[in-house]
Amino acid sequence: MRKTVRTALAAAALTAGLIATTAPAAAATAQGTPYLPGVLRPSVSQSAQDAALAKYYDYWKKNFLTTKCGAGTYAVKAPDADHAFVAEGQGYGMTIAAMMAGKDSQARTVFDGILKFVKAHPSVIDKDLHAAEQDENCKSVNGSDAATDGDLEIAYGLLLADKVWGSGGSVNYKAEALRIIKAIKRSEVNPDTKFMRLADWADSGKYINSSRSSDWMPGHLRAFEKATGDSFWGQVRTRQEKAVTQLQQQYAPKTGLIPDFVVNTNSTPKPAPDGFLEDHDPHYGYNACRDPWRLGVDGITVSGSPAQGQVRKMNTWIQQNTGGNPAKITSGYTLSGSKLPGETGQHPCFTASFAIAAMNDPGSQAWLDKLWTSITAWSPNAKDYYGTGITVQVLIILSGNYVAV
Repeated sequence: MRKTVRTALAAAALTAGLIATTAPAAAATAQGTPYLPGVLRPSVSQSAQDAALAKYYDYWKKNFLTTKCGAGTYAVKAPDADHAFVAEGQGYGMTIAAMMAGKDSQARTVFDGILKFVKAHPSVIDKDLHAAEQDENCKSVNGSDAATDGDLEIAYGLLLADKVWGSGGSVNYKAEALRIIKAIKRSEVNPDTKFMRLADWADSGKYINSSRSSDWMPGHLRAFEKATGDSFWGQVRTRQEKAVTQLQQQYAPKTGLIPDFVVNTNSTPKPAPDGFLEDHDPHYGYNACRDPWRLGVDGITVSGSPAQGQVRKMNTWIQQNTGGNPAKITSGYTLSGSKLPGETGQHPCFTASFAIAAMNDPGSQAWLDKLWTSITAWSPNAKDYYGTGITVQVLIILSGNYVAV
């Protein structure tokens, strides 16, 4: 069992205000995968979008990458987590590096260095998965077992690497991806319920029929099915898509929000109780803040994706809740839309993620532009790996540089 601390670093520089431009929305592609017709983009030039991405990417590289863990090794530091290095951070790093392949000549070196770190720290439960936490001395700690969110992202990053660089070099990215995907199926998916487990250790007791909503990434599962030819991944995706709809209808009909953790996955999924694992388990907190992004990117790239309608519900509510002012987005909500007690100020994982939901709604151009201004006005914090890493990935999508596998 693990608990990652989400430090709610208030970003006072996250200011609102409509971009002062009358330019039409940018074309639906930049360097990446074409988006569906009707998908919104920020109303600024492509060069301005790319410049914003470059600014945050460079900051991320400078402040959160380290070579201290060995020759030829890179690792993503996580000063706002329980330990110095966490699995999701390495996964984010691999995905970011592969997405930036066309813009950064060092991207492949960074990617290969993070992969080397990942392979040097296998889970003690399943050696083909990554031990989820390492300390300042680069030693695996806290059980040396895996976490599903990290493994999903690492596998997806490898499929991206295969797409952008091919697998004919010193690393066979495709083979590495298939090895990890097989292990995820073996150790991190409940074979009966078809839901992602929390980790390779979560196979008994109250955890066996539980799941983390931010692990429900339809695009990743589509990529796994395509890469393996295994229809199992389509079954997992469909089961989780249905669960999102059911949770929205039953527990969040006004907001569309879904909780950090879900239990009862063996029958009718429902929000986890308070104290299940982390701080705001039944609410929309520092895990679920990623849901509009993770679901929303499927909505802008896959025709007929259920995610499009799901995130539109979230988008409609957050606009109404804030009166169209991104500065009023706060760090967490109950599923009914009330602010969580003790959570004040903004955090990028909430504000940035809602921008991907807005891209799915043709009537939200002005709102998306306000979100763009808010996100790009934020001054990154060197102690907030989580918010910075998510912001970089959101800017990759907003700027049209997203690559779908």
